[in-house]
Amino acid sequence: MRCPFCGEPESQVKDSRPTEDGAAIRRRRLCPQCGGRFTTFERVQLRELTILKRSGRRTPFDREKLVRSITVATRKRPIDPERIERMVSGIVRRLESLGETELPSHVVGEMVMKALKALDEVAYVRYASVYRDFRQSEDFARFLSDEGLSDDGVSEDGEPVSAADGAR
Repeated sequence: MRCPFCGEPESQVKDSRPTEDGAAIRRRRLCPQCGGRFTTFERVQLRELTILKRSGRRTPFDREKLVRSITVATRKRPIDPERIERMVSGIVRRLESLGETELPSHVVGEMVMKALKALDEVAYVRYASVYRDFRQSEDFARFLSDEGLSDDGVSEDGEPVSAADGAR
């Protein structure tokens, strides 16, 4: 495994153990060139998945892209990184078990939304704001109201209604 610090092509494995959920092997490595220590994960890949984007473009499924998007949504939230890793592993397992090699991007997005909603409401709303492409504050208010995450509602014409306004 190439060292991420100096680029040395070889590294030594100092410790190997399964992750908490048993879905991967965690390896602690040492670079003989610069002495840098780093961690790698080895996972079983059941099949190559392809994601069909809304534009019609096809791209290979990228687990690390999934991890990055969830990490952005959960940034500065009190969530153990192991829980995020387990969540990502669960999503990947469910995608692979669908039996399809080509999946529409909305399938992945909806799985992430469901998992984040169960994990952390703030991360869920953050992810939804990008995934659902919120453009204005009213989009947030409507989403929060629809999801039952707000004491405030939105009127039928889309205008925010605060608790101070009372029922109309």
